[in-house]
Amino acid sequence: MGNHLRIALVAPVAQPVPPPRSGSIETFTALLAAALTARGHDVTVFATAGSTVRARVYATFERGYLEDASLWPWEMCELLNISAAIRRAADFDVIHAQAEFAPLSLPFAGLCPTPLLHTVHHLPTPSEAALWARHEDATFVAVSAVQARAMAGLRIAGVIHHALDLTRYRFSPTPGDALLFLGRFTPGKGVREAIDIARRSGHKLVLAAAENDYYRAEVAPLVDGVQVTYAGELDHDGVVAHLGRARALLYPLQAGESFGLVLAEAAACGTPVAALRLGAVEELVAEGVSGRTFASVDDLIAGLPSVLALDRAAVRAHAEHHFGVDRMADAYAALYASVAASRLAL
Repeated sequence: MGNHLRIALVAPVAQPVPPPRSGSIETFTALLAAALTARGHDVTVFATAGSTVRARVYATFERGYLEDASLWPWEMCELLNISAAIRRAADFDVIHAQAEFAPLSLPFAGLCPTPLLHTVHHLPTPSEAALWARHEDATFVAVSAVQARAMAGLRIAGVIHHALDLTRYRFSPTPGDALLFLGRFTPGKGVREAIDIARRSGHKLVLAAAENDYYRAEVAPLVDGVQVTYAGELDHDGVVAHLGRARALLYPLQAGESFGLVLAEAAACGTPVAALRLGAVEELVAEGVSGRTFASVDDLIAGLPSVLALDRAAVRAHAEHHFGVDRMADAYAALYASVAASRLAL
């Protein structure tokens, strides 16, 4: 095998890889595939036909189920995509399946002759982790230490943080006059809390995410077009532009998350973060360097001036040190090689 690995990355088939707009899993898969290919590995991505990733693409579907309403139920689409990789297991040294909601690849763990790794991109509940533990031969890769702790009792092969293509994020030394909330409109993301923070601290706030029922019912009535404005869903260039103009990113989570890619994106633009201490936040925010974390909304409001005073060049430097793609790709390549070698040694 040498240093050359045959790697299958099984992406969700909701949309292309990389995604046309938002989609952190598809973005991560595209970035990892390109970096591994550049290192000389033979990478196949199981995805939709519209994918333009820098690797070989096996297209299970012409379009994703977010684009084609006839592809239902979505779980069947994901299972068909996973099984397409399993049927070709002999062609690979390792198969790594990414899961949007639940690790549907788990039942294949004892059936696949090639090492099969699973990654979920949320913070599992204890009942979820207990259910997954029924597959004793399943091996996971965690995206944060917090997620790994939530999967106690499961076999964790490694913990590897996501990365960014930092060349696509422009450093902005001089921001505008508004704070930014960037993320899905859900109660757990804390958008109402972000509006409360902006109003109580006297700052303008820009909201950016795809409109949904929660936005229309709970958030839109609070958007006045003056202090609180809505920018809609952003493509990549829009994300970079809005992050660069923001004085700070507000991240007042109400429910812990396994990662938080927007924290890395903010750092890449030089924008400090004001966040609540939940989930993986303390792993990703360098305290007093790339932002500050707080125990409550009241504490965040009191500490917001110290966040706004942070050196934006130091924020960008943190991103370059911690969220560079070389770090992530090298870690995955080493992990894949170790897993493949373990199988050969059996």
